[in-house]
Amino acid sequence: MAPVRKPSSVSQSISSSPFYFALYIILVLLGNLGNTTVIAVVGESLLRETGAVRSSDVILVNMAISNLLVSLVRNTVVMVSDLGVEVFLSRDMCHLMMGIWVWLRSANVWSTFFLSAFHFQTLRRVAPPVITLHGPRGPPSSLIVGFALVWSLNLIYAIPAFIFSKNGDENSTETLMLVSSTTRPLMGCIWDFPSPYSGLAFATSSMVIHESIPICLMNITNLGSLLTLYAHGHSRNTANKSQDAPVVTRIPAERRAAKVILTLNILFISSWGTNVISVNYFNYNRGSSTEFLLIVARFANMSFIAFSPIVLAVGHRKLRAFIKAVLLRMISLFA
Repeated sequence: MAPVRKPSSVSQSISSSPFYFALYIILVLLGNLGNTTVIAVVGESLLRETGAVRSSDVILVNMAISNLLVSLVRNTVVMVSDLGVEVFLSRDMCHLMMGIWVWLRSANVWSTFFLSAFHFQTLRRVAPPVITLHGPRGPPSSLIVGFALVWSLNLIYAIPAFIFSKNGDENSTETLMLVSSTTRPLMGCIWDFPSPYSGLAFATSSMVIHESIPICLMNITNLGSLLTLYAHGHSRNTANKSQDAPVVTRIPAERRAAKVILTLNILFISSWGTNVISVNYFNYNRGSSTEFLLIVARFANMSFIAFSPIVLAVGHRKLRAFIKAVLLRMISLFA
């Protein structure tokens, strides 16, 4: 490890403001605690189930795990850095950490899309699911293959991030090299592509593959789910229903799930959009609001991870029951 150096200007601004600093710590801890709760509660119910495993719960656990890993490896490190414990890594460690940051963040985006895609596929199903009482216990093989592709393909994509990085110096400036990865050097690690063109190509492909495409697909699948539910609600009021219409047996529950997924998508897009606008203002304008907008970008980067467990708790029965039990227990202790 290289010697400790002074923190960046944005870190100093957050640390010097009690409000910003307290809010930042609250968001980081909320993301860590919330996603850990989702993993523990939903994961425990999956392990206890004796019949077929609910695929939606498996997807929720996968998304919460990706959220937690990003929060621990990125947001928590930034929080510790803002506390004044600024550690600068060696070149080899920067190779490792930059690759891990890109890998986890990219997988996190596609894991979030996975939820809306699965719900849309469930609503579009034209036959009831086949459940065998004596079949193998566990999630469907297609779901396992999907998870394997998300994590393995994003790991392959992150290989340039493992290679083209280095430890920078005190004068390393804040820049947007990868939209979903970083807005400033963390632990002294910065990008080191052979040429500006190769760096721009990797950044552009990252924005298209891990930002634009999944966000467009989120919107399409969620809109498709809402239209399917609307059409099915209308078909129930008519005498002649098409035999190849989608089978939706639990309309109220599916509508609630669609609203939760829509809220998650809006939260994700708002977080992403705020971060991109703020950082690009810094990169290309450098006006009087530069420092404030970088602080906004820092908070926007973590808002989805911090608030998504709360949104999930609204629509998930077991999570609601667990949180209610914890709150009642705390009230009884302090009463």
